[in-house]
Amino acid sequence: MSRNPIINALAASSYIILVVLVMNLATQPFRNKPDTFGAPLIMLFVLTLSVAIMAFLFFYQPVILFIEGNKKEAVNLFTRTVGIFGVITLISLILLFSGLI
Repeated sequence: MSRNPIINALAASSYIILVVLVMNLATQPFRNKPDTFGAPLIMLFVLTLSVAIMAFLFFYQPVILFIEGNKKEAVNLFTRTVGIFGVITLISLILLFSGLI
């Protein structure tokens, strides 16, 4: 990924938005039908894929920096990425509870 924490946090946020949009569109025809074996199966697949993608977005560059001996820069990149993602999450929660989304 990038060594820019803003890009990493925005990439993670964009991935989440994409997953939500796809899941909403894909499940639209099944709204009034009972869940089957496939629903929890697909959700676990999506969860596992999401964990792998988020691990890449949040950890790949810091681990590379750490291995190269740039420990302070690695920790700084990771904490800034998580902090920016936290701010994006907080803004999303505020928008949700204010009824704007």
